[in-house]
Amino acid sequence: MTAGAALPPPPRADRRPSAREVHGVRLEDPYAWLRADNWQEVMRRPETLPEDIRAYLEAENAYAAALLKPLEPLTTALVAEMRGRIKEDDSSVPTRDGPFDYAVRYRAGGQHPLVARRPTGRPDAEETVLLDGDALAEGRAFFQLGSWSPSPDHKLLAWSADEAGSEFLTIRVRDLATGADLPDSVPDATGAAVWSSDGAGFWYVRLDEQHRALEVWRHRLGTPVAGDELVYREAEAGWFVGVEETRSGAFCVVTISDHDTSEARLIDRASLANAPRLVAARKAGLRYEIDHHPSLDGRSTLILRTNAGGAVDFKLARLPAEVENAEIADAEELVPHRPGVYVLDHAVTARHLARLEREDGLPRIVIRRLDDGAEHAIAFPEEAYSLGLMAGPTFDTDLTRFVYSSPATPSETWDYHLASRDRTLRKRQEIPSGHDPEAYVVRRLQATALDGALVPVTVIHKRGLALDGGAPCLLYGYGAYGISMPASFSGGRLSLVDRGFVYAIAHIRGGADKGWGWYLDGKLDRKANTFTDFIAAADLLAASGFTSAGRIVAHGGSAGGMLMGAVANLRPELFAGVLAEVPFVDVLTTMLDDSLPLTPPEWPEWGDPIRDAEAFARIRSYSPVDNVTRQAYPAILALAGLTDPRVTYWEPAKWIARLREETTSGRPLALRTNMDAGHGGASGRFDRLEEVALAYAFALAAVGHPDAAAAEGFEAAKG
Repeated sequence: MTAGAALPPPPRADRRPSAREVHGVRLEDPYAWLRADNWQEVMRRPETLPEDIRAYLEAENAYAAALLKPLEPLTTALVAEMRGRIKEDDSSVPTRDGPFDYAVRYRAGGQHPLVARRPTGRPDAEETVLLDGDALAEGRAFFQLGSWSPSPDHKLLAWSADEAGSEFLTIRVRDLATGADLPDSVPDATGAAVWSSDGAGFWYVRLDEQHRALEVWRHRLGTPVAGDELVYREAEAGWFVGVEETRSGAFCVVTISDHDTSEARLIDRASLANAPRLVAARKAGLRYEIDHHPSLDGRSTLILRTNAGGAVDFKLARLPAEVENAEIADAEELVPHRPGVYVLDHAVTARHLARLEREDGLPRIVIRRLDDGAEHAIAFPEEAYSLGLMAGPTFDTDLTRFVYSSPATPSETWDYHLASRDRTLRKRQEIPSGHDPEAYVVRRLQATALDGALVPVTVIHKRGLALDGGAPCLLYGYGAYGISMPASFSGGRLSLVDRGFVYAIAHIRGGADKGWGWYLDGKLDRKANTFTDFIAAADLLAASGFTSAGRIVAHGGSAGGMLMGAVANLRPELFAGVLAEVPFVDVLTTMLDDSLPLTPPEWPEWGDPIRDAEAFARIRSYSPVDNVTRQAYPAILALAGLTDPRVTYWEPAKWIARLREETTSGRPLALRTNMDAGHGGASGRFDRLEEVALAYAFALAAVGHPDAAAAEGFEAAKG
């Protein structure tokens, strides 16, 4: 669009009659045609998208481009700022694995990571690059490196990559002496590979045509993939299957779970021919995760994180490693359940057991000496911070690693000596353009929900900002699957904060920020708490002078995109704008379609509206597409990915089409579909910055920020 040209009218999707009756309710869906009948093929080959659908998505992209074109100078500035906070030739702290220290690094200007190694303890030795992500991505519209795992003798590397954004990964095997890939190439995998101890081959998970991870296979090196053998097949379509190696190296663990229940089977890694052995049979609502110690008190022992026996916030327990179909409730307790203290993770080494736990929204790491049970904790005094446990692959060690950051403090990686309690700073995140943590204020607030629950809200703003309600605010939320939102550092956010924004994270129910009960209070028949908690956070920020109603931009993605659609329907006047990334907004239609990849696995989270009339009515009451009404909606930018198997592209497309029919505000509604990517958006680290900058420029325009004064079509947002 040239300077001064009028913004073209937004596209209008054709209305094509489509209706059905479910539980006695007539459901009309005039935009059902946007769902390609050949969607499975589109995931693998985007060029097969039907022409009428492609034409509509491209028309939406053209409108979004015209709307956002005046913001290009601002977007360019934002990218430059965010890129200036990234050390371009950055590298991870090396991790010891047998005779080598492995690291991931980037070259200056590079989009994709490199995997490299040096002999252990020889930092001056010549580095060997094992995988060059930039070279592998060359000439591809999309490339994302998956997982990688060296063989037991470290002569081979099993590695995987996604080349379409559809999350169908191919596993390849690289000869590290020559740098060439062997003929072994396993398509349609989740990406993870666990080697047998003799290096004869590996176990992996194969995805079916519905993109469901239900099968474990074994591949023997040097044999055709067509001859691979099925090791385990899950009969329930709503479950997820994975493989992982215990830190002890003794077992490949077959993990099997839905959102409520889990089960595990062990494969002795001594031989590829070994069959999986059931640890404990699934029971509805029972969850357990396994680590292993080969000689705890003289016995091979499984250490479990579990909710057995009513341990809502989880506990740690132990079982003999040779058990088969055990009763988890009979396991000996190591760390008893303490209500309100949520055990997130655990890692066992030869002489210590580390656990990551959270109380009152703040994390800490607790170290237990295994010979006598003595414990000590690693914690920090700030109001809000993030703490991650990174134990590494080495079992016989007295070192562990943790990563600390806060909204104002860049990430710090520490090695911690488990016995002496000494800590060594291995890396502090560099901000090349400069950063002063003291220039910012970090706060932890408590919003009162409708039922009286206290909802934590993390806030960062520039020191000296007047808290008189005049500042714009970006409020981020997610609230699903028990996933917590860490109070961590993000250089990108500072581009908003430095422009006078208050940046806030609402730690709402549906996540596990205050324990597993916090998650349970935001799912199924209590899902509405997620939405009203977010609104309570927005109201608190306005009432406390951090911002004011109509000056808030709401931001969320995926299941957090459902949150965006719900709060836009419930309280549109609170928000100047909404940023919805790959938003799960057509909830009812998707949960009624059991052919889609994630529909059966999602029923424990939302309910099964096919068989349960109450679940149907409940989902219908909040599903964003189904609750768009005639009212003044805020400015909305929806971002989608054509090959997204998690939130299919047609969900945001249908949502924006419905909003266009009903909004009375005159504020812009834009849909931008990445035709070369899936759920995670652009794969290159700098290409991803372009998408973040686009969203932030939209947020600045939505609140009428002076830096976005060139934007057209947002004027109604200021009235």
